[in-house]
Amino acid sequence: MTYNLSRLGITDLNAMQQEMLQTARKGTSTVLLSPTGSGKTLAYLLPLLQKLDAKNDNLQALVIVPSRELATQTADVARRLCSELRVAACYGGRPTMEEHQQIRGLQPQLVVATPGRLLDHLQKGNLLPDNVQTLVIDEFDKSLELGFREQMQGIITLLPHLQQRILLSATDTDDIPDFVGSNNYTRLNFLDNESDERISLHIVHSPEKDKLQTLRKLLGTLGTQKSLIFVGYRESVERVGNFLEEHNIMAGIFHGGMEQRDRERALYRFMNGSANILVSTDLASRGLDITDVDNIIHYHLPPNEETSTHRNGRTARWDTKGSAYFILAPQEHLPEFITDEIETYTLPTKVPAPEKPLWVTLYIGKGKKDKISRGDIVGFLTKQGNIESSQIGRIDVLPHWSYVAVKRAVSRDLLNRIKGLKIKGLKTIYTLAGQ
Repeated sequence: MTYNLSRLGITDLNAMQQEMLQTARKGTSTVLLSPTGSGKTLAYLLPLLQKLDAKNDNLQALVIVPSRELATQTADVARRLCSELRVAACYGGRPTMEEHQQIRGLQPQLVVATPGRLLDHLQKGNLLPDNVQTLVIDEFDKSLELGFREQMQGIITLLPHLQQRILLSATDTDDIPDFVGSNNYTRLNFLDNESDERISLHIVHSPEKDKLQTLRKLLGTLGTQKSLIFVGYRESVERVGNFLEEHNIMAGIFHGGMEQRDRERALYRFMNGSANILVSTDLASRGLDITDVDNIIHYHLPPNEETSTHRNGRTARWDTKGSAYFILAPQEHLPEFITDEIETYTLPTKVPAPEKPLWVTLYIGKGKKDKISRGDIVGFLTKQGNIESSQIGRIDVLPHWSYVAVKRAVSRDLLNRIKGLKIKGLKTIYTLAGQ
């Protein structure tokens, strides 16, 4: 099966991707260790797509990921690379029956799933594993943690004809449990810390134990740059998010206790530029393909070196540069595992509030299941909405609804013009998020 890199705006593969392509296409079981943001998803999808047979209606490969967001993003990349491939994303947070109906109608050849939901579908016979020859475990150090091990073991025992296993991680580990199978792995290690050289580290001293005012000033100095703020607890995400809202600073929040739809909306607003700030637990430190993150802000210090690596890996992706800020309260010190010399970032006395983002998110209440495409949305907004295509940004078409980034300057007039109109003959609702 062939793939089309141009659909992702990619012309050349990096050295890691080229070596992974050559190794994995031989059918060799492989462990790939490479920094966050280096392109591991593409590195394993390319040889995997070459191996799959579009004329074979059976399920042929499984990709296991630790989060819902990574499942949907990976499945979307696979579809864009190869439109003839039938791909399903399965994850918790939505009804199993809905997924079962999707699987039955789609007959996927590739499934990207979180461990618990995948095991459920296999045990119920919703997915038939007899023709699955390739298993990919992305972020395998996370997927094989204690909470997932029993589920992972259950999955692998239900895959009787595995021929190739591909394990990927951004941190080094020798812990591959026996139940994963195959002792003959080719190990590709690209953890050379090149990304560390592209990240500038800064200490920001807070004069008070409560760091909120210091955070507000820091965000003011960063202007419209895209900043990802990490805190240690869900309650802290809510507290910081509420504080920023009270000070008219537009920010999204993201944690595991939120409804899936709210998580998706916050993530899409951050990804499409209609929110320049996202406050999150370490849930966002792994597996999210968010481009152009300028700054990582450690509001709560990382508890260990691995967490620090994954947090900072959200910026300086591919060949870009980024910054990481550690906010220190009085009597608080950098963790011992951070050995680099870090300069202090001094905040000015007076700091303006961060500017509002140039984009806002338009919510359209129709999606893929209504046969709505990106082209349909562009045509509708340019013709009925009377805006230029240059005033339309990222478009994400989900199963039941769509998100569209549009320029803030034209958003209100656009909403008034399309209110009550049908898109592709369908009546629906249109609302703006992040005003």
